[in-house]
Amino acid sequence: MKIKKPKNFRAALVCTLFMLWLTVIGARSAYLQIHKGSWLSDKAAGQYERELTLRGKRGAIYDRRHEAMAVSIETTSVAVNPTLLANREQAAVKLAKALHLKSSAVRKQLAGKRSFAWIKRQATPKEVAAVKKLGLPGIALLPEHSRFYPNTTLAAQVIGFTGIDGQGLEGLEFYYNEDLKGEANTVKILKDALGRGFDADQWAAVQQAGQNLILTIDRQVQFIAESALAEAVTRSKARSGIALVMETQTGAMLAIAHYPFFNPNAFGRSDRKTWRNRAITDPFEPGSTMKIFSAAASLESGQSGPGSIFYCENGAYLMGGHTLHDTKPHGWLSLQQIVKFSSNIGTVKVAEQLGARRLHESLHGFGFGQRTGIDFPGESSGSLSNYKRWTTVDTGAISFGQGVSVTAMQLIASAGALANDGLMMQPHVVQAVTDANGRPVRTVTPKAVRQVVSAQTALTVRRIMRSVITEGGTGVKAAVAGYEVCGKTGTAQKIDSQGKYSRELYTASFIGFAPTQRPMIAVLVVVDEPKEDVHGGSVAAPAFARIVKETMGYLNVAPSPDWEKLRVSRDVKVSG
Repeated sequence: MKIKKPKNFRAALVCTLFMLWLTVIGARSAYLQIHKGSWLSDKAAGQYERELTLRGKRGAIYDRRHEAMAVSIETTSVAVNPTLLANREQAAVKLAKALHLKSSAVRKQLAGKRSFAWIKRQATPKEVAAVKKLGLPGIALLPEHSRFYPNTTLAAQVIGFTGIDGQGLEGLEFYYNEDLKGEANTVKILKDALGRGFDADQWAAVQQAGQNLILTIDRQVQFIAESALAEAVTRSKARSGIALVMETQTGAMLAIAHYPFFNPNAFGRSDRKTWRNRAITDPFEPGSTMKIFSAAASLESGQSGPGSIFYCENGAYLMGGHTLHDTKPHGWLSLQQIVKFSSNIGTVKVAEQLGARRLHESLHGFGFGQRTGIDFPGESSGSLSNYKRWTTVDTGAISFGQGVSVTAMQLIASAGALANDGLMMQPHVVQAVTDANGRPVRTVTPKAVRQVVSAQTALTVRRIMRSVITEGGTGVKAAVAGYEVCGKTGTAQKIDSQGKYSRELYTASFIGFAPTQRPMIAVLVVVDEPKEDVHGGSVAAPAFARIVKETMGYLNVAPSPDWEKLRVSRDVKVSG
């Protein structure tokens, strides 16, 4: 006999199972809401939010008269969420055409499963407008800043440049990057179902601009120096050149010129070698410009006066098994005449009287073999070996600028001490840092390094240097109508690939001051590997004269009333 189940058994069973299922769902929901709520929220946000780090506007760089040398301008960059593109191939073609890119490059950016990809940084307004017309989903137009150098090549090696992300890569842009860069802000890009961004116009409002630099560089003096240097290098068919102008009493650099030039707005199109500030990084043998420091050492020690005479062996002198020659034979010459005629033999005789130790001490005091401490990256210390390792030949060679290396910045800083009554000043290129509103954050005050020689010795050396410009001197082409100037020529053989002094490769230079009695500026011109003429008096001296003349005129320095008397003088009587 069969026992019949109640009719409502099935309904009860279904109801029971249903209630159990609801209980499981409720428990799972409670678990997710209570224990996994924040995790789920973050996961959901990842579908419509993305964090990006945007940096505030980079600070500007101005010259000493507050003329813009580097500025940042508002630009727009194009990004995309590739996962929202229905047809990536078609999108790549359209974006490439709008942004003037290769479709293969865009296609590569759109590949993969990533949800964010840059397509073009710092696009032009026309390109941005073209992208907007496409109406593609997932496109983000993000505000950024582009670095712009309004003077193109002017002082490019000094200012340097930045990369696509606004980080300084060369020059002052690199050295002062922490001051110049804007504050970084992490922002969330909100996106709707189509990937379109919201609140883009508000991003710029939260960005804090970087600080500004006020340089000691004067844009007009820089232009004068670059023009004169370019003329000297091209006329002599040289490899390159450097020209520096320094304010003697403060160490402020008014110009740091290089040739060849390069355009920092398009630095990638230039040879990397042209980016470097060679006035600070590249040492060279100074040649006969070193003779003024040897003379200063002798005068300061009391070993000689400007009228002390030395026998110059009629142009040939046996020294340590080597015969040293002068370009012209001389018999007896005074210290003044040794510098005026640039006698190597006479300078060696002075060094022999002085001794290796005292010569080394004096040259070290002038800063050779040491960094100047200028506020710029990559400075070289040059080389000045210890006098205990010098041979007789070494002592003589170093006294006239061979066997020792200097940078152009070292040379002008050292010579600047002679222009500044024996007090050496530390060279610098930035005079102030200001905030985004132009208020001073910090200022740079002139820094005295040390008293190298007495004021009397410095004046005597300047008067000796004045004779170099007069008739018969090696630097007559450095004379400047209306102004009393002084200086010294330099012609140094370069070392070739075999490690020997070349008979074809030279460095021609000229260092000098204006006016002689109370110099305002020191000017150095260095021309590397001239071909037409290799002598500093022919290659570098005319550029020095042009820089001095135009700079003194620009600075409104009145011509010397005694210049006409000096012009007709055949020599300068030096006392001291």
